[in-house]
Amino acid sequence: MTGPRFGGLADLARPLAGDLLRLATGRGGPGTGPLSIEDVRALARKRSCALPFSYVDSAAEDSTTHRANLRAFDEVTLRPNLLTDVRERDRGIRLFGRTLDSPVLLSPTGMPGIQHPDAEFAGAGAAHAAGTVFTVSMASSHSVTEIAARCPGPLWFQLYPWGNPDDFTPYVELARRAGCEALVVTLDTPVGGNREADVRTGFTMPPRITRANAGEVLRHPVRFGRWMKTLASGPGIRMGNIAETGATGGMNAVHQATKFESKFVPGFSAAELALVRGLWTGPLLVKGITTGEQARTAHAAGVDGVIVSNHGGRQLDGLPAALRALPEVAAALHGTGVEILLDGGIRRGTDILKALALGARAVMIGRPWVWGLAAAGRPGVDTVLRILHTELERDMALMGIRTLDELGPHSVNVPAAWAARPAGVAAADPEPASSTLAP
Repeated sequence: MTGPRFGGLADLARPLAGDLLRLATGRGGPGTGPLSIEDVRALARKRSCALPFSYVDSAAEDSTTHRANLRAFDEVTLRPNLLTDVRERDRGIRLFGRTLDSPVLLSPTGMPGIQHPDAEFAGAGAAHAAGTVFTVSMASSHSVTEIAARCPGPLWFQLYPWGNPDDFTPYVELARRAGCEALVVTLDTPVGGNREADVRTGFTMPPRITRANAGEVLRHPVRFGRWMKTLASGPGIRMGNIAETGATGGMNAVHQATKFESKFVPGFSAAELALVRGLWTGPLLVKGITTGEQARTAHAAGVDGVIVSNHGGRQLDGLPAALRALPEVAAALHGTGVEILLDGGIRRGTDILKALALGARAVMIGRPWVWGLAAAGRPGVDTVLRILHTELERDMALMGIRTLDELGPHSVNVPAAWAARPAGVAAADPEPASSTLAP
């Protein structure tokens, strides 16, 4: 009998001993699962071969823009509204006439089948369970037809605007037949970005053997074997929509991917965007907007939404962080009714709050959901959304807000340098909380 003189030491020691036993037997214990998005990334890296992991994780050239996407969130700080009753909170939003349970949408990503056989089935299923949107890439592993048959949605479809309308029109029809609710035209890929990391790891089309990937196989044969099994049991590098439309003449998967990039034509203009507008009756968004001028041009072409994005730093290196570009875009579209989303660098619940405060209606995640897929398939994607939602709800309470509509420029402190705008870019109507600019 320990008695009161031990201060409850036995009560404290018993669970600690149990934790040590579970860890010693490999069964884990409290805190052994991923607690953050970075934990999910680390788990994905641990389970993945370097080739597919690098394809998702890397960026163009010196990764300047990719790093800036993350750093920008550190530069913005929050302004809580305390002495507020926040016992009831609602993280839902209204977007294009649909009520979503989450402001976190899943971005289009090409060929997730190289990470896990379930690919988009896992992503779309997790999005549906969380009450949010999954965006199917034109370069998806499974076709949008297959995804719609397996997953209830809601689904959006991403369109790469190949230069010839005869080339991209079949994909608009494919999205319509699958019941997609919105069309997302990606504007920032007239040519492929300079992704040197993919060349170094040999993840090119066709894949190549390099010193880097040969060493990876020798050092981590289990990871490589797991990847070979993934490629054999799932769609691998197949592009489902390309195969369904027959755009590459029924070529094998490697040739499909090679042909896909060759069809990028640096000639898509506002006139072609207006043509897409005429083909699509539902909400039309453009992705890749980073300036106010681009936003106004898109609005003039009849779009319903813009996605502020630099392609995760995977295209033109040297672009501003997506978050830093957001206030300028929001100012340019002020009063137009065009919805604004942000895609780039979301890793925390506080990141979501900052983006919404600076003008976004919702945010999108690309790398994080694919890390979840690589780490554990569908449960991994569920975990990514659960982490972000848990953080968001906690952070809403700490901020003193009950709904996301309560956020605005008054909710954040922004570096003074962000207030400077290029000539010709109009500012938004003055906000009462002009003190939100950092001194």
